[in-house]
Amino acid sequence: MNSELLATCSALGYLEGDNYHKEPDCLESIKDLIRYLRHEDETRDIRQQLGATQILQNDLLPIIAQYPQEKMLYEAVIRLLVNLTQPALLCFGKVPTNPTFRHHFLQVVSYLQAYKEAFANEKVFGILSEKLYDLLQLDWEQRQEEDNLLIERILLLVRNVLHVPPEPEEEKNVDDDATVHDKVLWAMHMSGMDDLIKFLAASQEEQQWAMHILEIISLMFRNQNPEQLATTGQAKTEQEKENESRELEILKQRELAAKKKRTFERGTRHSRFGGTYLIRGLKSIANRDVVSHMVVHKFKNYSHDCGKKASKVPKRKQAAVEVESKRRSALNVRLFLKEFCVDFLENCYNRLMYVVKDNLIREKAQEHDETYYLWALPFFMRFNRVYRFRPELVSETVSIRVFHFVERNITNYYEMMLTDKAAASSWSRRMHLALKAYQELLSTINEMDHSKDGNLRESARVIKCNIFYVMEFRELFLTLFRKFDATKQPKSFLKDLVETTHLFIRMIEKFCKGKNNLFVQRKNVKKKKPKPKQLVPASSEKSQEELEEIWKTTSEQLGKCAEGQEVLPEDLVPFDAASETPVEEQRAEAMIRIQDAMLAGKATEALVLLRAAREVWPEGDVFGSSDLLLEEESELLRQILFANLPRLPAVEVEESEEFRDEEIEEEETESVRVTESEFNFLDYLKRFANVGVVKPYVLLLKDYQQNSAHTNHCIVKMLYRIAYDLKMDALLYQLSVFHLFSCILEDPAASAYQELVKFSKYVLNRFFTLAANNSKAFVELLFWKNIATIREMTEGYRRDEESGTNKRTPTWTSEEEQELETLYLRFKEEDGDKDVIDNIMEHIKNETRTRKQIAAKLVQLNLVDSIKDVKRVKKGTNIVLWREEQEMELETLFVEFRGSDDVLDNIMKNITHKRSRARIIDKLISMGLVSDRKELYKKRRKLTKAESQEGEEDSLNDVGYDPSRGLSEEEEEELDEDDSSEDERGEQNIKSRPRCATKGDGQKTGGREPDPAIPALCCKLKQQGLTGPLLWLQNCLNRTADKREDDGTLIAVPLVPLSEENEDAMEHEVFQELLKKVGIRPPADEQESFWRISANLSALQLRKIASVIALQDGGGEGGTAEEGHGNVSADRKSEALRALVMARERRAASAKGSDDKPEGRTKGAFESASGSDSDTKSDSEKTKAKHLLKRSRVFDSDDEMDDRGLSIEDTTEVEAMEDSEPSSEVSDSELTHRVVKRCRQAIEDDDDDDDIN
Repeated sequence: MNSELLATCSALGYLEGDNYHKEPDCLESIKDLIRYLRHEDETRDIRQQLGATQILQNDLLPIIAQYPQEKMLYEAVIRLLVNLTQPALLCFGKVPTNPTFRHHFLQVVSYLQAYKEAFANEKVFGILSEKLYDLLQLDWEQRQEEDNLLIERILLLVRNVLHVPPEPEEEKNVDDDATVHDKVLWAMHMSGMDDLIKFLAASQEEQQWAMHILEIISLMFRNQNPEQLATTGQAKTEQEKENESRELEILKQRELAAKKKRTFERGTRHSRFGGTYLIRGLKSIANRDVVSHMVVHKFKNYSHDCGKKASKVPKRKQAAVEVESKRRSALNVRLFLKEFCVDFLENCYNRLMYVVKDNLIREKAQEHDETYYLWALPFFMRFNRVYRFRPELVSETVSIRVFHFVERNITNYYEMMLTDKAAASSWSRRMHLALKAYQELLSTINEMDHSKDGNLRESARVIKCNIFYVMEFRELFLTLFRKFDATKQPKSFLKDLVETTHLFIRMIEKFCKGKNNLFVQRKNVKKKKPKPKQLVPASSEKSQEELEEIWKTTSEQLGKCAEGQEVLPEDLVPFDAASETPVEEQRAEAMIRIQDAMLAGKATEALVLLRAAREVWPEGDVFGSSDLLLEEESELLRQILFANLPRLPAVEVEESEEFRDEEIEEEETESVRVTESEFNFLDYLKRFANVGVVKPYVLLLKDYQQNSAHTNHCIVKMLYRIAYDLKMDALLYQLSVFHLFSCILEDPAASAYQELVKFSKYVLNRFFTLAANNSKAFVELLFWKNIATIREMTEGYRRDEESGTNKRTPTWTSEEEQELETLYLRFKEEDGDKDVIDNIMEHIKNETRTRKQIAAKLVQLNLVDSIKDVKRVKKGTNIVLWREEQEMELETLFVEFRGSDDVLDNIMKNITHKRSRARIIDKLISMGLVSDRKELYKKRRKLTKAESQEGEEDSLNDVGYDPSRGLSEEEEEELDEDDSSEDERGEQNIKSRPRCATKGDGQKTGGREPDPAIPALCCKLKQQGLTGPLLWLQNCLNRTADKREDDGTLIAVPLVPLSEENEDAMEHEVFQELLKKVGIRPPADEQESFWRISANLSALQLRKIASVIALQDGGGEGGTAEEGHGNVSADRKSEALRALVMARERRAASAKGSDDKPEGRTKGAFESASGSDSDTKSDSEKTKAKHLLKRSRVFDSDDEMDDRGLSIEDTTEVEAMEDSEPSSEVSDSELTHRVVKRCRQAIEDDDDDDDIN
């Protein structure tokens, strides 16, 4: 045990006899224990250590018993007790599957069981009851928040104690024996806690504790049977006596049968057949008679499975385990619980259930709290029905709304059980609770229907009318039967489902008897398939005389139109806007529509369509020119009428039923319409004549010996309805059912199951009568049958030519069969992208044949064994295993291409046996060549300057940008639209754009120059005093060019002006015009705030533009646009660079003068981070520039290139480079690029120094 925890427990006090002596710091020690529990680990180590020391039994309970008057101490102990008795499921979240955590879970449960035994004390519950009583005596005005909190904690403590599960050994006790749970209940009764619980349930002022009270009551009556409680203290009824005598008779008959069998097995003397003998007619593995070593009287039990090891059933196929266990408590406890139920029904039930349901509907409760409501409803309603049926005591839960609430929860639990498969068993138990509630509601309505009170019978009739009317209530049982899963739902659920279905069918049968006007709700689902287009016969199918008659009528109508006697229709469109065919390709269809209109006698419509088609398709004068007269239009319409226009053939191909399931289904529009129809009981019963319903019934019937007499009656009654009323006894002709019937008939206690025996004989007699006429009936026993199979089995099997499906099978002539066989033999050995059937479909004469029809005929002609042989082969490879030489090849390729940009792509191109990317990655990881699949991702290679120049022309061509002429207004608008989402696209633009071009293209690209208007605009801006913003713009362009060259990414970069000077410049009209000429677009929408350097500009283009701006910036006012456009001399270039360096030195000197520290040189270079924006910054602002530098690399801040101050050595080197004459091989942009590179190097070196410091 932890030493600190042990010291804290020791500081509580000590127990001397029956008196407990607390230490002075007892209260603080209890608070420390609460803090320890709050910070315990996932194994709940603190809880286990406290349970091992029995602190609850030895310290906490004696403290509240000895010092109840100390309020602070009492509340702290109650708080600690609530924490310690918390259910293990809440501590661990769920039952752990890990063995280690499951051990800790069981350990915590064992400590909780010890706690529960300690609470089985009247004195403890007496103290809790007294405190709770004093708190409830306070009015709401006097009650404090601490008082309400203490009430809730006491209720939670009682809940936790009752929630503790029983010990496994205790479950083995016989009925009427007192358990720990019974002792706790008795202590609650003797202390008066049960009366306080009833008061809280009935009080209108204490409604906030309704959910706690209902949970406590449900735990109190755990494992109790309401029928047994209702009959406690009464004499046994005749029914109970009859049931007990029946059970004794069954046991007696089975015991006599077993005794008789043992007598026959023991002979009076030694059997002469005790040796080895042959069993004639029973073959062994060697196909000879079986050699038996058993005595003769055991021959009936012989089986080939004797001695074999039983196969283990997989966990996913094991039957669901029953979790509920019913036992009878001690008599005094049952009497007390019975009295509690009676008082609760008379005073509390209706009010409490109303409040709880209101909380559930308004979602004021916690998750799954509706299960307590679903438990209380059937328990107390059944108790009321068995004890003294008084419907007014449960009137709150006898209504249509409650039926709907329960049905909705059943449906919800059913859907969750299918979707949440990990917690399917939990959802199944909740669905079982809801089903019990539904069953008890029906039982109560049925009891009201048999009442002597006319008002009750009328109320029951109204409720039944509403229940039977709603379709969901009738369909519920069919759904539950068809989706029953024995691996998730236990037999008890199936038993309640069978009994509830039996009651519902009996009630609806009685309700319908003698009534012909029962109307129920019904939903009609109509499936609307798209109607096939009815093609009008082509004009070629009509004779010349018929066409002349049609034209005569058409010409008369056109003449009336010319005279104005007929009005031309409006809003006729010659094309189908909803068609997938483009409008440009619908000219032929428009011509056909014009012809169809004339064939249908609608000349005016044809004329309007002709004129509309002329406007839509004016090119080529296909529908005539725009200046046609009416006579010319009439002649054109005559030509269209007599023309033989090509039409699609109207061919309907009927396909065989065998391959129809493999066709792609057409889209169907379902329209659901709710109607009323007259209810037919037999039609409703026919829906239960289904294999999905019969199987669960047979499964439950296998346990007929353990079932109650009522359950067996419900099973037999349903099977009798199917076999006798519906004449569907063939549905039970199944070998497993007959084996069950055989067991029932051979049961020694068969006299106790007369109903089962009678029904079994009836079904067997019907089968053997049928087998006399149908010899195949014995084979049919091996299969479950549907209605069609049953009809064939009883009425006779149909021949193939009588089958409805074969009537629709397309016929093949002998010539077509010969052609198909020839084509198959021709193409079956050919390899290629197309398979055999594809080649056959291309060369077969009858083009209406489908793939399914050809495949079916190939199988029929025995050219292929199965349709699977001619299925399309999926692309890919089925190679899974790796051979040793393949692994060596993979390793060699990996070593060869390890340094390449795309290792995986190179391996896939060069590997001999082609495999998928996923398999190659998995194999590389399994071989240990790579540890993570990310190592195989394609690397982003930094583009060199040469590669950037080579890809420049293609990049510019993609965006349609010509730097020699700048951007026109239309191109600027397109640029704004194209770049509006560049920040979201990011690096995807690079992959869709070619990155390399030929060498010749690169030379052409290098010859292009920026817009000639840029120098003039720069001079104009300089004259207006905007030299600083121009220098800032030049730095931003150079920095963006560096970033794009290093990363190889083309992303739109925002320009973020941080100084007032630059912000004012961004609003200047001339400066904005310069930005547009450069290729910087304005904000695309309200979501963007800054101008952005377009992603369509490459690094080389940006440097050229920046060099033009730099030259104009340093060339004085006399610089012209032509000078900036032409070749710049070295003197002018050196002058510009020298001016830039001198400006930086002045700012660095001023910064150094304001700071006397030795590192002023380096620091001063950084503190001038925004010197171009403002020279009046304070020392505190300059010290922050160093930290803002990294941020400025994300956004394009002001003068970042100026911020990257140059050291003295760099300055000297730059000046030396400027003084020297540049060689002709070095371009202007490359010279500027060198200066920028050195500035960046200075920044990175200083960053490294800061990281080291």
